[in-house]
Amino acid sequence: MIAPAAAVFGLVIGSFLNVVIHRVPRRRSVVWPASSCPKCGEPIAPRDNIPLVSYLLLRGKCRKCGAPIPVRYPLIEALTAILFGAAGYKFGVGIQLISALVLIAALISLAAIDLEYRLLPNVIVGPCAAVGFLLSVLGDPSGWWIYILSALAIGGGLLVLALAYPAGMGMGDVKMGGMLGAFLGPYGALAVFLGALSGSIVGGLLLALGKMGRRGALPFGVFMAFGGLVVLFAGPEIFALYLRMVGI
Repeated sequence: MIAPAAAVFGLVIGSFLNVVIHRVPRRRSVVWPASSCPKCGEPIAPRDNIPLVSYLLLRGKCRKCGAPIPVRYPLIEALTAILFGAAGYKFGVGIQLISALVLIAALISLAAIDLEYRLLPNVIVGPCAAVGFLLSVLGDPSGWWIYILSALAIGGGLLVLALAYPAGMGMGDVKMGGMLGAFLGPYGALAVFLGALSGSIVGGLLLALGKMGRRGALPFGVFMAFGGLVVLFAGPEIFALYLRMVGI
């Protein structure tokens, strides 16, 4: 029962993440005022604010002015619900599930903001890193130092890269890497590696298709978020597979 409940909860959180994604880059409060249509300013009624359902009933348009509602809104709600449900199924009830849900919410919001604005806001990364470290310690009190060391090592490694190649990596990426270490411990390094690998593949394809120039840059936070989600659900399995492949 925990997986369906987590999925429904994910729909609600996904709706809130849409507010975060829209307002945080604009430095607006995510609490007040109530949501409204960005074109006509009409406040969104409760009946038009039901995750996924309202978008379908309204056919993706504002009830008053008919302005299109970005498809990002239902996609974020659906993705959050799916990942929350998957986390509920994998981790069950406990600290590990709470940590997973917080990390999923953080990664979805950071990826969406980085994709649209090329920005990884400190107001999300910093508090989430602190919460991630606290939850990691609660789940593994004896290994508290591992998460500090992982956050510092991953963030420090990315800092060196950012200083060496500032055009390809920003300080937001450095801090996000540290956040992954606070949540995932040493597996945070695997998340960054998978992010770099997937980013290289996508960049190579875009370059081959002529969709990006040789000096073009991709939002690395998006790919780190992807790597973080993969590691959250399958990090130990991927690492064990790697060890078997190299004969260890």
